[in-house]
Amino acid sequence: MASQFEEIGRRLKAYRMGRGLTADAIADDLGISRAAVYRIETGGVVKIETLERLAGVLNTTVASLLGAGVEYYANPISYFERMRQVEADADQVVAHFPPLSYLLTSDAFSSYLKRTLLESLPSHLSGKAAERDIDTIISILDERKQSSQQRRLSVVNFVNLLEIERWLKLGIVGRFDLSGAELAERRKAARDEVEHLITLIESEPMGIQIGLIEEVLPNTAFQLFRTAEKTYLGVSPFRLGGDLPNIRSGVAMMTADVEPVRLYETLVDDLWQRARKGKDAAELLHKVLARSAIAPAPKKRATAE
Repeated sequence: MASQFEEIGRRLKAYRMGRGLTADAIADDLGISRAAVYRIETGGVVKIETLERLAGVLNTTVASLLGAGVEYYANPISYFERMRQVEADADQVVAHFPPLSYLLTSDAFSSYLKRTLLESLPSHLSGKAAERDIDTIISILDERKQSSQQRRLSVVNFVNLLEIERWLKLGIVGRFDLSGAELAERRKAARDEVEHLITLIESEPMGIQIGLIEEVLPNTAFQLFRTAEKTYLGVSPFRLGGDLPNIRSGVAMMTADVEPVRLYETLVDDLWQRARKGKDAAELLHKVLARSAIAPAPKKRATAE
């Protein structure tokens, strides 16, 4: 289990990455050495006065750096990095990350994710800096996926049938003004991901449990990161992949407070009881694939000259 100072260092790194600051920049602002910043990030002892100054530079609070109560993240890079850190210590993750958890996607998905995230950028944010942010997010997600596969992390994932069906009809898109050929490719990419999901359900890989939910679920993503000592809860408005992703607006939170964790534990227990699983879930997804297939456009009839 990470020590209190190691946890502070991890939060510091997450907030720093979200602000796009280097250790050198933090050191310059505080008037300390870069080595001192790295020591703090790797679990070195830090004075409260230094934490107060760090909180000011990072536009957060000492309470958030200490992990007292709730940690708030308005920047998706900060949140996904913090999520990666907590997940690295977890024995099991229970997740609803619509339309599909990145941990369950195919290797081809990341390229489509980048395209949709670029497409969804507002005009005032387009450019190299915005593309670097997207690359950073995908890099964090890829590191999570690789780590979970190497560790054989226990993953319980809730998938919403309505979200999947909408995904199949709309495709993996960041906007709707795409060409017909592009939309057809994106719909096929969504079908490929659902087929990959079915393969996971049918092959029953060790550590992965998937529950298919037929009712409407919250639009926000939530995850429980369970360890032997405690459970963290992450709740996020940030939406990856699917249709119309969001990595710009909203505030995510992370907490180990007993009451919100208890409420979400009750929620996931209730959902798991009602979820379709195994062969039943795979058959239902096959049906959704069949009814979501887009028929080819009719050929034009030849007319006599």
